[in-house]
Amino acid sequence: MSNHKPYSESSEQNRMPILAVLRRLFAASGRLLEIGSGTGQHAVYFSTDLPHLAWQPSDVAENLPGIRAWRDAAGLDNLLEPVVLDVRQRPWPIEAADYVYSANTAHIMSWPAVGDFIAGVGEVLAPGGRFALYGPFNYGGQFTSESNARFDVWLKGRDPQSGVRDFEAVDALAIAAGLRLLEDIEMPANNRVLCWERV
Repeated sequence: MSNHKPYSESSEQNRMPILAVLRRLFAASGRLLEIGSGTGQHAVYFSTDLPHLAWQPSDVAENLPGIRAWRDAAGLDNLLEPVVLDVRQRPWPIEAADYVYSANTAHIMSWPAVGDFIAGVGEVLAPGGRFALYGPFNYGGQFTSESNARFDVWLKGRDPQSGVRDFEAVDALAIAAGLRLLEDIEMPANNRVLCWERV
């Protein structure tokens, strides 16, 4: 059993700006489902600073050992055992959540998977529950920066089905899933936090 803790530089860099937003958006106590927990760094950072949330990490199976290593080292009561969650598969292992959080996931999935992802969020979120999605987005089909345009080329070179998503297309999926946009928040490094509420 490996206790190696994987490390992401971008998770380290963006955690404080994201935390400031989550502290405001997810102010009431409840259960939070994190989709695509990756290394597990955000789960530890945020559940430490947001003790009123029962933080449920999730990811595809191969990422769970790393998430578990971070969780075990942190020893936090409100950071739950990570679960396997592939957004394309139903049913999801979590039936209900007050909040859903996901960072840097929509651009590494295929577009059909993004559809499954957003539909699934609509299924698990309680009425009045909130969904915060962090990452880069295009507006009106246009990149918001040169760096995002370069990032999109890099993503497509790695996987032609991935890429920076259009805000309008993602919001249309959210509306179809019973969500309405609450806020679109500008973040450092040409990223956004999009927050929807379950109607």
